Amino acid sequence: MSKRDLAVLALLAGACQGGGPVRVPIFIEGRAVAPAGDSLFGVVATGGPLLLLRASGVADSLGLGALREPVTVQHRDGDWWVSDVQDGVSTIVRLRRGAAPRVTSLGVDAVRPHQFAVLPDGALVYEVRDHRLVVRRGDSVATFAAVEVADRPSFTVAAGGGVLHAVPGLHITLYNAFGNLRWRLAWPWVATAHVGALAIDPQSRIQLLSGVADLGTFIVYTIDPTSGEVTRWSQPDSSATFVVDRLGGVVPDRDGRWRR
Repeated sequence: MSKRDLAVLALLAGACQGGGPVRVPIFIEGRAVAPAGDSLFGVVATGGPLLLLRASGVADSLGLGALREPVTVQHRDGDWWVSDVQDGVSTIVRLRRGAAPRVTSLGVDAVRPHQFAVLPDGALVYEVRDHRLVVRRGDSVATFAAVEVADRPSFTVAAGGGVLHAVPGLHITLYNAFGNLRWRLAWPWVATAHVGALAIDPQSRIQLLSGVADLGTFIVYTIDPTSGEVTRWSQPDSSATFVVDRLGGVVPDRDGRWRR
């Protein structure tokens, strides 16, 4: 384990210690955190394995030696699904304590190796080059939904029992588990804003980290998964990370800046 990985473990342990309410981060160093209830979450360390931390401050790792270039992680029913690139091929690695890793190759048609969604039945949804979201169940691949594309990459994550697909400059769409549209939100921010990461907090709400390069700022938006309404947003700042408490409240630093 690298010194950087150890530093992230120390950061995570510090984030969960103390006598106050348990606080579960949703972004660490710009990367989305995957919660498993309100006392355990996973995040991938740069160049390292998937890191897990219990709210008691006990840190542990999973997938050491099984991952090569991991970036994003999603949790479902005790499994941790991690995006990876192995030998130049986009893969999703399923990790579970006490079980051998299971590697699924997405092939060369996957547009972005680290953007995917896990459906309730364990099927994987991801975007391919001919402007489709496809769903993979074992060796079977079928069209999930036809999608629009923009000049900036889109983002995908499991949300609300379905799939959230954000296309910067166009719209944010939530599909149900069958690929039918539940709601679509027109891209409501400045044209130069780009998505940095999507996360689902412990309250199942959508958190969208957006950066505006020409303004040198980051903003985090909370979106209601039922209605698609943007319910709150952070004060624009150069920091890309904040935390939420166990009741889902946004917690700023004392000086009003969002917690790093």
